[in-house]
Amino acid sequence: MTNTFIALAVPALLLLSAIFILLFGFSSYYSKNRGYYITLVTLFITFCISVNGVGDIHSAEVFPHIFNAMVVYDTFSATFISLFLLGGFLSLAIAKSFIDKTNFFVPESFVLFLFSLFGMVVLTMANELLTAFIALEIASMAVYVLVGLNRESLKASEAFFKYLLLGSFSASFYLLGMMLIYAQVKSTNLNVIAEYILNNDLNSQLLIVAGSMLIMITIMFKIAAVPFGAWVLDVYEGASLPITAYMAAVFKISVFAFIIRMFLTNNDFVQLVFDPLIILGAVITMIGGSLLAVIQSSVKKMLAASSVVHSGYMMIALASIEDIDSSASSAIIFYLFSYFISAIGAFGVLSYISKGTDKLISFDDLNGLGKNSPIIAVSLTIFMLSLAGFPSTIGFIGKFYIFTSAIESGYTPLALFGAITAFISIYYYFKVIVHLYFKESTDVKVQYGYKVSLAFIMISAFIVLWGGVGTSLIFNIPGINALNELSKYAIQSLVF
Repeated sequence: MTNTFIALAVPALLLLSAIFILLFGFSSYYSKNRGYYITLVTLFITFCISVNGVGDIHSAEVFPHIFNAMVVYDTFSATFISLFLLGGFLSLAIAKSFIDKTNFFVPESFVLFLFSLFGMVVLTMANELLTAFIALEIASMAVYVLVGLNRESLKASEAFFKYLLLGSFSASFYLLGMMLIYAQVKSTNLNVIAEYILNNDLNSQLLIVAGSMLIMITIMFKIAAVPFGAWVLDVYEGASLPITAYMAAVFKISVFAFIIRMFLTNNDFVQLVFDPLIILGAVITMIGGSLLAVIQSSVKKMLAASSVVHSGYMMIALASIEDIDSSASSAIIFYLFSYFISAIGAFGVLSYISKGTDKLISFDDLNGLGKNSPIIAVSLTIFMLSLAGFPSTIGFIGKFYIFTSAIESGYTPLALFGAITAFISIYYYFKVIVHLYFKESTDVKVQYGYKVSLAFIMISAFIVLWGGVGTSLIFNIPGINALNELSKYAIQSLVF
């Protein structure tokens, strides 16, 4: 299976499946279950195809005579594409009971789901600013509508309009920034921009500096960094739980994938101009996210606020990147995986125990769950421990890599601040554990989902633990070292 085939087959299958479901939805043979399983099978097949591009270092332009070097398929893009497809698969597999209980997952829901993944796949392979913008907006527009799926919910409708308006407004900054960069470089290709920056002094690159800052505004909005993430609580609250999980984990890492490619292509320029701003943004984001998470009364909104803090951790790694061989380069990819699997699992548990309504699950709703349903309680505990960075979980290893790479790059105060923020997170994550095991059960009856969904939750919990302690002592399963090596391969392919 050639890399060119993989690069074309994955987005093509996603796109064709979306169109098929859209047309099939008009048929009397269509049902929600059939649309669901078509989507799930598509994600499984594309994931199996995509992982063939992971494991060795490679990089090639996809049909350069047609796409004019706008699309690149390398180990970096293959790694992230595999993550997106795995995240999409897990989001749907865990949410099966939730989807069955609701009536707003219509045929278009699965079409939008596949379209958003298509946009993320193209975004990860984009080597040019305009291509990246189109891909980002394809993914964003689909997610905007997915947020407002439940048209009977006022909160969902409000979240949709707020996200749409703010997202469209933030996209205008990207377009303006791209225009300024093109005015100076006469190209929007990342490699051409990097070459121009390398061959000219900073004083003659004022339009590039201004344009890059405008693009950064759009990116900071997409990753919900403070102060551009004011939308996150309302949007996450209004969205249904499966879509919230999808946004918090999969969509966020797709934006970071493009950030990493863009930053490492122009690393010296980023260090000189943007490092102080990224450091300041990381500090503000961690402070703002922590304050929001501490005061929340619902588990869903707490997880939404805490996702802002995790964006701050990843910004620490961005600021710490010195060159392509820097440990921070691979640390950020490892952390993205650790956050992705933990967030998918945590939100997945909430959708599993919910009743398919837009009612927020409060901390009190979890009272006594450790006694009534020990398996689901243990799984949720594992995800909370990982998000808090507790030892023996993949979240701890991810934070360890981030903070040590910051210290190696000379940002010891920033690493210490991140560690303090992680210590604060113990309060709101362990609050969930307290209600699971140390609070008396209430009269709230929890309706549990399907056994298959529970199996995927348990698999995710196992990955979280194995990523934290796994070597090859018991089973011949890749552990920490394999994930770390994969992260390094992905980064090295950017200059292969």
